[in-house]
Amino acid sequence: MLKVGLIGFGFMGRMHFDNYVRLMQEGAEVELIAICDLRIEELKNASAWGNIATAQDVYDLSPYRLYESIDDMLEKEELDAVSITLPTPLHADLAVSLLERGIHVLCEKPIARTSAEAHRMAEAAVRTGSTLMIGQCLRFWPAYEYAKQCVTDGRFGSVLSGSFFRGSGTPQGWFLNGEQSGGCMLDMHIHDTDMINWLFGKPDEVSSIARNVIPGSAYDSVSTNYIYADGKVLNAQADWTLQGDFGFAMSYRINFEGGNLIFERDQLRVNPNDQPGFLAELPADMGYYRELKYFLDAVSKGQPVSVCSPESAAESLEIVEAEIRSADNRGALVKV
Repeated sequence: MLKVGLIGFGFMGRMHFDNYVRLMQEGAEVELIAICDLRIEELKNASAWGNIATAQDVYDLSPYRLYESIDDMLEKEELDAVSITLPTPLHADLAVSLLERGIHVLCEKPIARTSAEAHRMAEAAVRTGSTLMIGQCLRFWPAYEYAKQCVTDGRFGSVLSGSFFRGSGTPQGWFLNGEQSGGCMLDMHIHDTDMINWLFGKPDEVSSIARNVIPGSAYDSVSTNYIYADGKVLNAQADWTLQGDFGFAMSYRINFEGGNLIFERDQLRVNPNDQPGFLAELPADMGYYRELKYFLDAVSKGQPVSVCSPESAAESLEIVEAEIRSADNRGALVKV
């Protein structure tokens, strides 16, 4: 039985909590025993902002041991694994310290505030032998897994072009501090940058146009072109200033030599060139559940994580950093 702690109880902390509870109800060999947040007494009686609804607004945390201090929790609890769902600048030091204690870590995206910190985390995992996985959840999202299968097995031939989009209303709290969150590019857009890296490998160059709208934030909207030697045309856009009733959206289009994939409004349409199109039959579970289950299975079996290694997540962060340098220079081509 894996004993797990959760550090951070904002939106993503609650998403992890919901899925730990589900896994326990399903009989998984895991027990969530402790939750830590500096503001736990306040947060346990309040809702949290997020793009996707959590299972509840207010949670009954009475079955769990609650802590305001990470050191206090680690001193009193014997934990096998921990989920980190804290603000991005806090990821690196905490993850390294947990790994050095022999505790396995699932750390939310982005892996760290800088790629240098990300590589330090990856090196600590290798050095200690403890498992570190990064919650780049699209790698476990069924519609994106389908795209990965098509790219990998070549069922429609080579990729000719593709576009990816992610947008929402303006976030709250620390996300609007550009120094902490890195703005839309590092916190939201990195999902699609990571997907492009996962599907197609690291690009040779990037060209980004981005704009800052919200005072105190970093870039709030971005459009990036990814340059590859084979000439495929790839673009990803993100915008977290979409107000009114917009809500949240994520989508993609990928055009292959022999067909195309269109994912929008939670449906994936597959259009082969020589056959009628169809809606792909996909698992109903979201990537949050699937990534957590994958992480716990890998830890319990002593197997390495191959779907989202820290090294790969660090590489995606390097690409975003190149995009930011390009945006700072009005879309100039920047080598990755």
